[in-house]
Amino acid sequence: MKLKTLKIQPLVFLLSLIIFLSSCGIYKPVDARKVPTNDKDKREKNMREGKKIKFGRGSNKKGGDFEFSSSNPLWRATLEIINFMPLSNADYSGGLIITDWYNQDNSKNESIKITVRFLSNEIRSDGLKIIIHKKICDEKLNCKISLLKDGLGNGIKIAILKKAAKIKSNTLEKIKEDNSDIVLTR
Repeated sequence: MKLKTLKIQPLVFLLSLIIFLSSCGIYKPVDARKVPTNDKDKREKNMREGKKIKFGRGSNKKGGDFEFSSSNPLWRATLEIINFMPLSNADYSGGLIITDWYNQDNSKNESIKITVRFLSNEIRSDGLKIIIHKKICDEKLNCKISLLKDGLGNGIKIAILKKAAKIKSNTLEKIKEDNSDIVLTR
């Protein structure tokens, strides 16, 4: 009895391995000549295959409304306030702006780096988080980086919020002016 089970086990294993490998499908190599090379052909191919990018309500179940940087007062105000510093990273969808290391001409061994995190699109003091790092280097270029916890972060935050409020009020005034030409009749 044990001899029969010992002979059947390798056969069952081999048979299940063959079935598993054959169910993976046939390998189809891609012909490089059929892949579109210019952007227009790639866009048309993606549209045909249903790989469209959709924005706004109703585009998909997970989506939402996207407010782009030209219409978000906090984003615009932040870029205007820190426009003297070179940007290292600006990711609107992630809500993050990181500047590069910046130093004034009179302090060659000290520089700062500002990170702005957007926690909300609303103009509120808790909608922004400002993180400032300070780098101090000695003559041998040994640098020490530390988190700066003085009033500079709050000063930048207040300046951004004031500028954002001004941008928003100017935008609302412009919308009112544009809509004043519309006459409603019955």
